[in-house]
Amino acid sequence: MASAATTIEVDGPHGVRSVRLSSPDRVLWPQVGLTKLELAQYVVAVGGALMTALADRPVTLQRFPDGVEGEAFYSKNPPRGVPDWVRTVDVTYPSGRRHAQLVVDEVATAVWAVQMNTITWHPWPVRTGETNQPDELRIDLDPQPGRGFADAVEAALLLRELLGELGLTGWAKTSRNRGVHVFARVRPDREFLDVRHAVIGIGRELERRAPSLVTMAWWKEERGEKVFVDFNQSNRDRTIASAYSPRPLPHAPVSMPVSWASLPDVDPAQFTVRTAPGMLAADGDPWAGIDAAVGDLGAAHALWETDVERGLGELAFPPDYPKMPGEPSRVQPSRARPTADETPA
Repeated sequence: MASAATTIEVDGPHGVRSVRLSSPDRVLWPQVGLTKLELAQYVVAVGGALMTALADRPVTLQRFPDGVEGEAFYSKNPPRGVPDWVRTVDVTYPSGRRHAQLVVDEVATAVWAVQMNTITWHPWPVRTGETNQPDELRIDLDPQPGRGFADAVEAALLLRELLGELGLTGWAKTSRNRGVHVFARVRPDREFLDVRHAVIGIGRELERRAPSLVTMAWWKEERGEKVFVDFNQSNRDRTIASAYSPRPLPHAPVSMPVSWASLPDVDPAQFTVRTAPGMLAADGDPWAGIDAAVGDLGAAHALWETDVERGLGELAFPPDYPKMPGEPSRVQPSRARPTADETPA
């Protein structure tokens, strides 16, 4: 028999809101027995820090109606039944199509998203006042087979140093269980393509500094045993799980902000829905100063411009994008037909 619905009282900027939670005993993470109610309580416990990552941004919801072992889908349109106190904002997608997307401005909205079986929040790197100009640079350091979390940490520390040279302040968090995400707040005075190019410039410079560790190769067959700098996460309509977002792995991990000093010694598995609230309460939010550390992308974009002068141009876009100016072939190298110059005599 399904458990009776319950109501959670959530304080916020506009007073207390009552959020109905149906089936609170529904198990979302079967291997650890973690329920929908526990997830809602987690959201309330980390609410202030979570809002630093989500508020005033369009947010895509990653929803799991049958728990993390079931099928998932990304909810970009606001789901049916959105409370009248929840805000939306129009955004433009790569196709040129526009539609409204949810804005999670208060903890009660995040709890309501849990009612809709949301596990992970994916905010855009923009604010609602200007949805075409990112205010956040995001770099996903993804260890390839043969590499692990320690290698991602090594790359992240090198990246932090590089960002500092470029006038940017990096902030680190765990991704799920192997990678590291590095964010930096930037002035929202450039459009998505400029931010993408700045990330490519940063990634190429990082690769030059650590060629045996870091790769910018888009095709997996060319990456080798290295840490991939996923530059395509900086495109329009590409998002990374927010700080403090739970992740759909069996042990209920959280994408957890960590200080640079502690990053080399952490174990990503220690950050879970059940453990993160206590850590946050005891140690504070490692990203507490992120909103005050706003940098300029000029120096990073100059890296891109210098590489263009060297003959290094555009890289591949995601496969669902229209063909973009200057983009190389989207054909996997091992399947590409040889050109006339390459054909054996």
